[in-house]
Amino acid sequence: MPPAKKRLRSYDHLRTRAAVLAQFAHVRDAVRTLTPQQLAEPTRLGDWTVRDLAVHLAMPLAGVSRGLALPEPPGPKPDTTLLDWAGGTAARAGRVAEATAALRADHPDLDALYAEVEERFVADVPATGTGDRLLTTPAGAMRLADFLVTRTVELVVHTDDLNDALGLAVPYDRQALAACTRLLADTLADRAPGGSVEVRVPPFAVVQCIGGPKHTRGTPPNVVETSPLTWMRLATGRTSWTRALDGAEVSASGERADLGALLPLMR
Repeated sequence: MPPAKKRLRSYDHLRTRAAVLAQFAHVRDAVRTLTPQQLAEPTRLGDWTVRDLAVHLAMPLAGVSRGLALPEPPGPKPDTTLLDWAGGTAARAGRVAEATAALRADHPDLDALYAEVEERFVADVPATGTGDRLLTTPAGAMRLADFLVTRTVELVVHTDDLNDALGLAVPYDRQALAACTRLLADTLADRAPGGSVEVRVPPFAVVQCIGGPKHTRGTPPNVVETSPLTWMRLATGRTSWTRALDGAEVSASGERADLGALLPLMR
């Protein structure tokens, strides 16, 4: 019998909203200080420059407003869950690149762009309510509360890309990093259900995954442990399993504690 699907984690959408705004504020503070030379620097994202990346960092907020501006999708339930979203990012990459290029062409002033998307987001996503409203997203109809969690992933991952490109130290909002870590950990558990390996990403997440003998008490026989940022980089392909092991950024004990074949989770 295959392992039972675990209940999806719930998120407080008001805390997630605050985390999105906090992480965006960190990014905005950094981007407004960048020189033309820095904006022209390459990134690890193919042929994107730092300016392309900076434009793209406005899209997590803009996407929420864009979805809320459309008619609410029919039906009482979403057709896309958080875990569905994480598995479909590669298929949407082409459209994302096109949208980023169009946004860059229309908004040469980055600070004005950031001010515009933040003002609209604050107006469109009130600091009240349940977050149950459905909205249209590139991944399908999602609950607002769930889509906001995906925005923390986008912001945290691309903040890390910005730091990597320029050697910056743009901070990570704790709640945004927590939501990002938990979603990516839950995605792993969903992709490889089971209880033979325990994956720990302190202080934010612990999940069990991979079929085999289930651990019930005491020290698990197969344990993987790493930091939130390293876990994010592994899950999104910013670093490899082998490189993280060799650099002592992840510890893995037990004959089943090898996640190399399961990573990355997002591309």
